[in-house]
Amino acid sequence: MGTDQPFFLRKNSRRRLKKALGLQSPPSAPPPPPLRSPEPIDSSYNNNNNTSLVVGSSTGPGKGKKKAGGTSRLWMRFDRLGNSELVECDKSAIIKRVSIPPRDLRILGPVFSHSSNILAREKAMVVNLEFIRAIVTAEEVLILDPLCQEVLPFVDQLRQQLPHKTAVNIQQVSRNAGIHASTGGQWLPVPEAAEGLQCELPFEFHVLEIALEVVCTYLDSNVADLERDAYPVLDELARNVSTKNLEHVRSLKSNLTRLLARVQKVRDEIEHLLDDNEDMADLYLTRKWIQNQQSEALVGSAASNSITLATPHLPRLGSNRSASMVTGSVLDDDDDVEDLEMLLEAYFMQLDGTRNKILSVREYIDDTEDYVNIQLDNQRNELIQLQLVLTIASFAISVDTLIAGMFGMNIPCQLYHIHGIFGYFVGSSSTGCLFLFLLVLGYARWKKLLGS
Repeated sequence: MGTDQPFFLRKNSRRRLKKALGLQSPPSAPPPPPLRSPEPIDSSYNNNNNTSLVVGSSTGPGKGKKKAGGTSRLWMRFDRLGNSELVECDKSAIIKRVSIPPRDLRILGPVFSHSSNILAREKAMVVNLEFIRAIVTAEEVLILDPLCQEVLPFVDQLRQQLPHKTAVNIQQVSRNAGIHASTGGQWLPVPEAAEGLQCELPFEFHVLEIALEVVCTYLDSNVADLERDAYPVLDELARNVSTKNLEHVRSLKSNLTRLLARVQKVRDEIEHLLDDNEDMADLYLTRKWIQNQQSEALVGSAASNSITLATPHLPRLGSNRSASMVTGSVLDDDDDVEDLEMLLEAYFMQLDGTRNKILSVREYIDDTEDYVNIQLDNQRNELIQLQLVLTIASFAISVDTLIAGMFGMNIPCQLYHIHGIFGYFVGSSSTGCLFLFLLVLGYARWKKLLGS
């Protein structure tokens, strides 16, 4: 046998080499290509607004065919540097690009308009806030129907506030973190390697903040218009109860109910996120993206170290232990949701204030309705009192008519032969009936059936 190793040692060495090679994870897939088409429709729009208008997602040049997966819809893509472009693509292209289930695209459809949902997925955040329907990833945001009148302020805010020159390059930071995470055999904690990204909010939270700001501003403006129209109409109704004023108040209450429901939906969605730390942690797309890149780089480095330093005197467990220690340090800040919590709490308080304004208007409407009802009840009571007085007068007159009818009959009576008896008799009967009227009226006042 000489210097050759035994058969079982050679077999174990080959097995060790295969396992060490198995630790290397395949290289991460490159980011999806931009949704571009060879045919730009309007180049002047790109020169003026830093936006290129592109139609078509995967069709050839000069062919406006739609894919069999569904109808193409207009989207606007913003990257983290503020560059934007208009694209038309179908559901399958969007699903493949952002890795979301098809049901999330149905949430962004017209059936769920004016609804509020903020959903966290593995690589994307689905935002459906009122008229803003967008899909946010760690590198870009896709906005549905960006040319709508209500969505244009959101697009303008993104174009103004997204950084153009001073944006942090995530790929460069993650590459530096993977290179400098180990120095001299000592592994550094990953948060220190990615410290540059912790200075500001991540890209997805910046987009979410702009969306919440636009939605809250829109709802506040609607509430201000509602207040401006509500108080004069309610004051006019209090002064004059008419069919026209009542119709105005009815329309006002309908608008108020719809607006309150919309504000309540957004507020409830934010409150739901604040109550669940796991959902808030899932919204940290940039952190998950960096951790995935760093984990792949660290596992690859650990695997290569295990291959290079694999000798009979150095066990394989050392490299695995280092990789596990680094992976554990990557996941140390998974539960840190303080930035997102502070962001959501600020807009939750703003929406709560908007909701209180609507409730105050509704209370004013209820108070006005109560005042009008009191006025109507008072008028109804006055009519009842008038009816009671007329009923008493009718009773007294009917008694006088009864007496006159009795003497009007053709019956023998000695009073007919007395000269001048007619005047005295009519006067005395009328006086008796008037006295009866006053007597019954006094009794009604004594029983408080009539007002003073």
